[in-house]
Amino acid sequence: MQHGFIKAAAITPKVRVADVDYNKEQIIQGMYDASAAGAKILVFPELAVTGYTCGDLFLQRRLLDKAQEALAEIVDASNNVDGIIFLGTLWVENGKLYNVMVAMNRGEILGVIPKISLPNYAEFYEKRYFEQGNRKVMDVKFTGREGHVHRIPFGTDLLFQCEEMKELVLAAEICEDVWAPNPPSVRHALAGATVIVNASASDEAAGKDTYRSRLVIGQSARLICGYVYASAGEGESSTDLVFGGHNLIAENGTMLTQSTRFQNEITCGDLDVGKLTGERRRNMSFGPMENDGYERIGFTLYETETKLERYPSEAPFVPGDKADWQQRCEEILSIQASGLKKRLEHTGIKNAVIGISGGLDSTLALLVMVKAFDWLGLPRSGIHAVTMPCFGTTDRTYRNACVMTETVGAALREIPIQDSVRRHFKDIGHDESIHDVTYENAQARERTQVLMDIANQINALVVGTGDMSELALGWTTYNGDHMSMYGVNAGVPKTLVRHLVRYYAETCGDEKLSGALFDVLDTPVSPELLPPESGEISQRTEELVGPYELHDYFLYYMLRYGFEPAKIYRLAKGSFEGAYEPGVILRWMKTFYARFFSQQFKRSCLPDGPKVGSVAVSPRGDLRMPSDACSRIWLEQLEELTP
Repeated sequence: MQHGFIKAAAITPKVRVADVDYNKEQIIQGMYDASAAGAKILVFPELAVTGYTCGDLFLQRRLLDKAQEALAEIVDASNNVDGIIFLGTLWVENGKLYNVMVAMNRGEILGVIPKISLPNYAEFYEKRYFEQGNRKVMDVKFTGREGHVHRIPFGTDLLFQCEEMKELVLAAEICEDVWAPNPPSVRHALAGATVIVNASASDEAAGKDTYRSRLVIGQSARLICGYVYASAGEGESSTDLVFGGHNLIAENGTMLTQSTRFQNEITCGDLDVGKLTGERRRNMSFGPMENDGYERIGFTLYETETKLERYPSEAPFVPGDKADWQQRCEEILSIQASGLKKRLEHTGIKNAVIGISGGLDSTLALLVMVKAFDWLGLPRSGIHAVTMPCFGTTDRTYRNACVMTETVGAALREIPIQDSVRRHFKDIGHDESIHDVTYENAQARERTQVLMDIANQINALVVGTGDMSELALGWTTYNGDHMSMYGVNAGVPKTLVRHLVRYYAETCGDEKLSGALFDVLDTPVSPELLPPESGEISQRTEELVGPYELHDYFLYYMLRYGFEPAKIYRLAKGSFEGAYEPGVILRWMKTFYARFFSQQFKRSCLPDGPKVGSVAVSPRGDLRMPSDACSRIWLEQLEELTP
């Protein structure tokens, strides 16, 4: 439960049709097994106590009485389970029979939720037996095993809120309810439910599993919620139908886990309720709270730490699905190129200038410029790539810059800047032997001045090359490489830059260009502002500020979901297990937070540039942050953490 995590289980017990005692034992054992696996939310299928396929046996008083007795025993058994349990069964009220889900916790029934949408078509004929449920909550009586009569809320508009984890609010719907045009879960979510549970008896037909999965995924996305779907399986009558026990657990449009069909299973998944509530706070179109007619019922859980079965990808910005990675890379490149295309069209400018260093960022920017010029029908010779060798330039990066420029057909211009920088050192009285920040930034600013003045000469735009990771860390020279007339990489973090360049190298079809791109990928990331050592790069960025894959991870979960440092650290330890020791992760987290807050003044005056993903640092778009914001409370939490 710490950090907003909670484990849910969809449990499909083997049943025998109308054998209530057998089903009761299977349900109780399923509760114990799921609880032993760490589940706190336990969901059983529709009419699990009797079986869904009883048919006209639902009209037999003996079956109804046995189901009532079994429910009382199951409720008692729930006292041994630390969790909230949702069980599909039948309920008799005022002489009418209802298809319901019973919510229980610690030996007590919290509420009874009746099914609203009763299917009465094709193989379904529930209206033959069951009464349609009602939204209005009323009190009903339930007689427990000891003969005690309890008053219990009965109705669809019930919310169950955890006392120890206020953000965990559950609501229920039953099978067909989610297939209906206006599912109850829509109201439930608007009333505050963060997790929807569904007790189902959805039979199998060719292709139905795909539709069912999409339905659950889509509903969890629309409602920004967790969705736990438990379906009937083996043991139901096969007279005319087969039930596959297709259990699904989804979270905000992502399928966390699903069962293997035709094998009754306990399917567990870790829901991040903290992420869901944070996402709802960000999404102002989610809608106002609609509590009219709802009753909130509290329940308790022991405050234990959820043992996570899943950790996020170590590269959250990088497309993870191998099936469509080419399409995604092409889409990102197109977004970048489209932004530049629009700016060139709007200004009527037909030339662009870029500082080409032979590093990753300028390489990607060059490739984007090529795409934009091709779309506009402009000759690639209008791309003016300028290489500006200085004190730290190596033969390797210089050679790659030249090869790439010539191969794509851009115009290459070489302007050494050593003499200009030395004159500047003389003007300001700086000793060239002192390799401090003045020594480094003077070179970066001289390069930017050269690019800007060339742009004036030929009526061109200066295209910026800096990426989002550098902007997040402030690893950019103010009024140097920080500045341009349009920054095509401003929305692309370093891990994604690398991925896009690799994609281009693998698919461009030009052996010479591909070779240069692969060599760029193998070159250490460096601004090349310090003299080389034995001809090799001496200044390695990731040795100074930390690995970009870690910083991109921290950036994503801080900005995308608003996670606190302790939660990000917990996740990072799992995601990077075997790659980085916890102490290393913690060290660079401190660097990240300190730099992120102190460098906001650079981001506050960024040039225009396109957003390509769900995270961006533009002061005009995603990140409205004052330059004087204090990092204290974030760093304090980091100091409390131990490797």
